[in-house]
Amino acid sequence: MSKSSDPVVIVSAARTIIGSFNGALSKVPVHDLGSAVIKEVLKRAAVAPEEVSEVIFGHVLTAGCGQNPVRQASVGAGIPYSVPAWSCQMICGSGLKAVCLAAQSIGMGDSSIVVAGGMESMSKAPHLVHLRTGVRVGDTQLADSILCDGLTDAFHSYHMGITAENVAKKWQVTKEDQDKVAVLSQNRTENAQKAGYFDKEIVPVFVPTKNGRTEVRTDEFPRHGTNIEAVSKLKPYFLKDGTGTVTPANASGMNDGAAAVVVMKMSEADNRGLKPLAQIVSWSQVGVEPSIMGTGPIPAIKQAVAKAGWSLEDVDLFEINEAFAALSVAIIKELGLNPEKVNFQGGAIALGHPLGASGCRILVTLLHALERTGGRRGIAALCIGGGMGIAMCVQRE
Repeated sequence: MSKSSDPVVIVSAARTIIGSFNGALSKVPVHDLGSAVIKEVLKRAAVAPEEVSEVIFGHVLTAGCGQNPVRQASVGAGIPYSVPAWSCQMICGSGLKAVCLAAQSIGMGDSSIVVAGGMESMSKAPHLVHLRTGVRVGDTQLADSILCDGLTDAFHSYHMGITAENVAKKWQVTKEDQDKVAVLSQNRTENAQKAGYFDKEIVPVFVPTKNGRTEVRTDEFPRHGTNIEAVSKLKPYFLKDGTGTVTPANASGMNDGAAAVVVMKMSEADNRGLKPLAQIVSWSQVGVEPSIMGTGPIPAIKQAVAKAGWSLEDVDLFEINEAFAALSVAIIKELGLNPEKVNFQGGAIALGHPLGASGCRILVTLLHALERTGGRRGIAALCIGGGMGIAMCVQRE
């Protein structure tokens, strides 16, 4: 993948803020979040809407969002009806898989300019009930679509939090280890926010309020002032038999947000006078046992690095989605990574995890972090519910 004379590059990257569950973005339809980032990345790349070949977005919780929400987002961003738009579903990896699909489409010559990314409104995800044959007598239950379609393993019928407990047990990750990662994530994010490190990657969103439309431009999920004393007091949430280690503090949240990138070949960027943020060097996707889905990034990163012809020591920064702190500890331990290179501005425990958006969100954050720090090589990776992992290697010139 890395040896092409005309490689695929990313020329712009942006995201919305990450909203808390039922927070600042909760009244915004998911397609409007998608439209906001599509408009912004096209503006930054000086690409006219009619020049786009296709739009590919990750989106997980689609129930009740209307027909093809990504098409709605595309048209809402001013892209004409003649340009196709579609979604891919790979749970937490969806937003990064969309960028892989964009690179494939461009590499094959099917497309010349693709807007790729992800979007999610977990706040607007509905409860569900099947009534096609009616309820003759009595009550019926509503199913939470967040849980049944997003956070419950389809093969073992338990919550993703149990898979994190399985990883913690197998890799001997204690609650203390996890709490330290959680505090570090919160503290790093607090420092990054106060330094303005996320400002360039965020596109403001206007949200309806009782006093009119209000602009939101700051991630609202991080908890400033987090300390180990407070975090250590929280009790395990998923296993309450005395063996549990995963708590609300050392797990990611349920969130809203969107992210996008513009992808094209280097020759196209040169013709337009654009300086790429990075070249897409390689990517990899893998399958693992669903009960330990959180370890998916381990083989995915190994394969992506091998395809790129790199070593792990060559990588300047890693953005590895912090679905649960237990997974972060296990992945760093198993790959022998320098913790200072991993999520050095904090991760999903602090920032949040809007399912379909997170894959592209971590890529957007990685690209801007490499640019700001002068780093050259980076890896974005995520674990995926159902037992998978995905990783992408990018390089700045």
